[in-house]
Amino acid sequence: MSQSFKTGLPTVKLFANASIAFDLDGTLVDTAPDLVRALNEVVGPHGINEVNLDDVRAMVGRGSRHLIERAFARERLPLTDSLTDELVTAFIETYRNDIAARSTIFPGVVDTLDWMRSTGATLSVCTNKPSVLSDMLLDTLDLTRFFDRVIGPERTHAKKPAADHVHSALGDKYTVAGMVGDSAPDVDSARAAGVPSVVLSYGYSENPVSSLGADRIVHAFSDVPKALANLWQAGR
Repeated sequence: MSQSFKTGLPTVKLFANASIAFDLDGTLVDTAPDLVRALNEVVGPHGINEVNLDDVRAMVGRGSRHLIERAFARERLPLTDSLTDELVTAFIETYRNDIAARSTIFPGVVDTLDWMRSTGATLSVCTNKPSVLSDMLLDTLDLTRFFDRVIGPERTHAKKPAADHVHSALGDKYTVAGMVGDSAPDVDSARAAGVPSVVLSYGYSENPVSSLGADRIVHAFSDVPKALANLWQAGR
């Protein structure tokens, strides 16, 4: 077990009654390489210059429609609702056909999730990624086993930044809870839901993470348990 997880018996007891929701893209998995692959394949025939990887990292978090709209906006090209719908369908199909060809789990994720599960914590995924794609990605990378629930936008009443999304992921049987993510929708939905937020600095935020208003910012996934424990012990 990593030394960073040995935070003492009181912390372990905290996690035994905890429910923790995690964003997916940019938090658990570096999915941008596959997203940019699918995006360029779909929008390229419509006169869009190739979008580079760093630009996609800044666009991820609000769904495939947002990715496509941003790609067209950068080129100042018109985009009708019907074409957007067509491109979203094509994007999802292209992406799902090889969903984890280039995607990788961020360092420390597996060991950290395993430790939190071992304490009795309830873990869930709270993502704006379509549920069927989330299920497929987690299965492909052997991450499904860590989560009690995977709540995409179709499995809740309103998606992030709405509070309902976080509430659907957390359930209702816990004494402490938290939302772990990488961008504004994660922080805003946690605030709306009345739970503390922890943000990873390496994720896909459009704005500097220091400007998001998260309760804690960490630079490594292995630091998430300590950040959550500190927040809970402080009464958050």
